[in-house]
Amino acid sequence: MSDKQRTAIFIDGANLYATTKALGFDIDYKRLLKDFQSRDNLIRAFYYTAMIEDQEYSSIRPLIDWLDYNGYRVVTKPVKEFTDSAGRRKIKGNMDIELAIDALELAPHIDHMVLFSGDGDFRSLVEAIQRRGVRVSVVSTIQTQPAMIADDLRRQADEFVELAHLANRIGRDPSERQARAPGEAARARGDFAERAPRANPGLESRYGIRPGPSDDEAEG
Repeated sequence: MSDKQRTAIFIDGANLYATTKALGFDIDYKRLLKDFQSRDNLIRAFYYTAMIEDQEYSSIRPLIDWLDYNGYRVVTKPVKEFTDSAGRRKIKGNMDIELAIDALELAPHIDHMVLFSGDGDFRSLVEAIQRRGVRVSVVSTIQTQPAMIADDLRRQADEFVELAHLANRIGRDPSERQARAPGEAARARGDFAERAPRANPGLESRYGIRPGPSDDEAEG
């Protein structure tokens, strides 16, 4: 039996993208996964993002496909369009609820939650996860002006991890062609096959955990 702590990663895709853009580097998601797998018993790695469904081509789709086939659980939903009071067309795609539900369901099965986001709306979630005995690390940055992490989220976390300090471990090699995402390279090789949409899975199929007698509360 492994003595490594059971860890789950939760990535707020839009927030992490904005943060790395501000810091001037790109995430190598393959390296990120291997980095955590080398140190922890990585239970799951989730990636959350909203998408515009009616676009003929989405620039994020190759990345989403690559993540989905290479060890990540990708959670998406269509963005909502609305018109504000000034008559301007706006889009909204908040994934906070989906991330929170997954984290709370998985909490009984992990020792450590790693949240890649600086969104202050997650402070209450972090507190709720901590009450369940799970240590929470938050990854973002204070090296930008303004800082990309909300102060109350940083205070609530058991550990704040400066994303800029991880660049040499999980950042993409600057010499790589920036225009070619991992998913695009895989698509060019023909690694992707057409696949039917996933049904809404239960706890076992979604997290790879077989509920036992003590897991009823987690399921419910």
